[in-house]
Amino acid sequence: MSTLAKNILWVILAVAGASAVGGLALHRGESINALWFVTAAFCSYALAYRFYAAWVAARVLAVDATRATPAERLDNGRDFVPTNKWIVFGHHFAAIAGPGPLVGPTLAAQYGYLPGTLWILVGAVLGGCVQDMVILFFSTRRNARSLGQMARDELGLLGGTSALIGTFAIMIILIAVLGLVVVNAMKHSPWATSTVAATIPIAMIVGFYMRSFRPGQVLEASLLGVLLLLLSVALGGWVDQNAVLRSWFDHEGLTLAWCIIGYGFAAAILPVWMLLAPRDYLSTFVKLGTIALLAAAIIVLQPDIRMPAVTRFIDGSGPVFGGKLFPFVFITIACGAISGFHALISSGTTPKLLTNETDIRMIGYGSMLLESFVAMMAMIAATVLEPGVYFAINSPAGIVGTEAAAAVAKITSWGFPVSVEQMQSLAAAMGEASLFARTGGAPSLAVGMASLFGSAFGDGLLALWYHFAIMFEAIFILTTLDAGTRVGRFMLQDLLGNIWPKMAHTSWTPSVILTSATVVAGWGYFLYIGVIDPNGGVNILWPLFGIANQMLAAIALSVATGILIKSGKSKYAWITGLPLAWLVTITSTAAWEKIASADVRVGFFAAAADMNAKLAAGALPPAKAAIAPQLIFNLHLDAGLTLFFVCLLWLIVLDMARVCSRHLAGKPVPPLTESPHVPSRLIENWARD
Repeated sequence: MSTLAKNILWVILAVAGASAVGGLALHRGESINALWFVTAAFCSYALAYRFYAAWVAARVLAVDATRATPAERLDNGRDFVPTNKWIVFGHHFAAIAGPGPLVGPTLAAQYGYLPGTLWILVGAVLGGCVQDMVILFFSTRRNARSLGQMARDELGLLGGTSALIGTFAIMIILIAVLGLVVVNAMKHSPWATSTVAATIPIAMIVGFYMRSFRPGQVLEASLLGVLLLLLSVALGGWVDQNAVLRSWFDHEGLTLAWCIIGYGFAAAILPVWMLLAPRDYLSTFVKLGTIALLAAAIIVLQPDIRMPAVTRFIDGSGPVFGGKLFPFVFITIACGAISGFHALISSGTTPKLLTNETDIRMIGYGSMLLESFVAMMAMIAATVLEPGVYFAINSPAGIVGTEAAAAVAKITSWGFPVSVEQMQSLAAAMGEASLFARTGGAPSLAVGMASLFGSAFGDGLLALWYHFAIMFEAIFILTTLDAGTRVGRFMLQDLLGNIWPKMAHTSWTPSVILTSATVVAGWGYFLYIGVIDPNGGVNILWPLFGIANQMLAAIALSVATGILIKSGKSKYAWITGLPLAWLVTITSTAAWEKIASADVRVGFFAAAADMNAKLAAGALPPAKAAIAPQLIFNLHLDAGLTLFFVCLLWLIVLDMARVCSRHLAGKPVPPLTESPHVPSRLIENWARD
């Protein structure tokens, strides 16, 4: 294609994208077609990847194809393993694409479709993608060091140690919420539970196939794995209809929580090629295939968005979670726009597998763009539902009542009509006993996806589509949970290595077992908190998840900004500095509201005081009164953690500013810790000296 034709094509994309974004922002009144969302996303992402990402990689980072990566130099067959770039891409995308791009937009839809959609587009292109790519590059240049350890090396003892502790503590909260979402999705759903359970042995089969049976035959292993995954979905329906097998997979939330805890521990200690990498790689096929199928259904059906652009709940009175539009929409939608968790993967497992620096743009920036597109699809799937159905599924029983009649009356009074018969018919079509108060976002998203798939490809298979969507969501979440647990192990090993250097050896078995068990015990406790919560755990843990996640992104951007300035690239510091300023603003505001608000649905202390008063007055039902002391303690703990996180964030940001100002003034600062250049032996033009 000639240069002129290419330029014309990019101009057309720019005009189409601007028109679509403008249409979404300015449209009011009648419903808007979902194609506007797809057009806005595709054009924005294509332009950002072609121009902005390419400029950052070439000019700001100066990636070097001839430089050996840590995977090549430190290859140990366990954690550091040079890996095909497409498998690394699949692992990275699967690891970062957790509940945020699925659950976040679904929950944020209570504000309407517009606020979340704009944040998904702008936040990803200018913030999330840049963070992922920059941190991946800096970690690769520093022997795949973790984010916290890079902070300690580059900022010094005070800010660095704070970052080490803060990132590890935040990591524990993030993984707990991942587990909670998948527990809520699989609870009393044998079809979903059996399908998700089957993905574990399937991943191990593929891992051994590529490692021992047919090394290098990636296509064969991929086809085998995808075929087995699809078969597991179909067999899940058979399990659901078999009385004996159904009982094996029909469990309470607490039982499933213990199973997930055990799985997390196993994924953290097994060699990366055996379970983690093949599972993440396979799940990428399911994820991308499902999203492509969803996009195709939207293009074919061109469904109308039924949720208003902005709802009455922007004032903070929403039933799904409490809090006003600002700042809570920006912390509710995390992974689809910008997520600190991604920085842990970009400085955790991925740089230990990366074969060539030139792949950083595709893996770092490109994976995040795909995840943002997932978030856009989730927003569409949630908002094509009737608003009454959406709120019936996502509103906890503690808000709308435990009886179906009371729930529909309450929701209808908000101006979103729904009936008991409508919800019963929908549940039967989806193969579920009930869809009321299925909090967490995953069930309502699955209903939306199944409705679109059913309309496009056959209504007679709604139950199959619904449980396929549940499996799709659970795979998203579990691949992030297992990678997160492994990254948490790396972080704890780095932290303990400052006290006892041998603990930092990632392949030393005693260190692997001890740190893995510690990480799993930490997030397992918070998972337990969410499971026993009568409101489904979302109201307690999701706001804390969002705040902690975005604070972690701010910490990552602080480290990146500091390294850029110390590297003599002060004129480019704005690419990380501007997103950092925005994140510090929204997280500090959200933390203040969660601590100081008198609204019991927002403030942790207010909710604890209200529950304590009701307990003393005997106004709580017996079941809730029995666990009320634990819930009160947990609310105080959440408040304490929020205060702790925001203090650490400001300490790290101010320490970064101090180091940068000293560097610019020519005063001594901790030196750059970039590893020396070693020529790669994996590129085609390498020659022995």
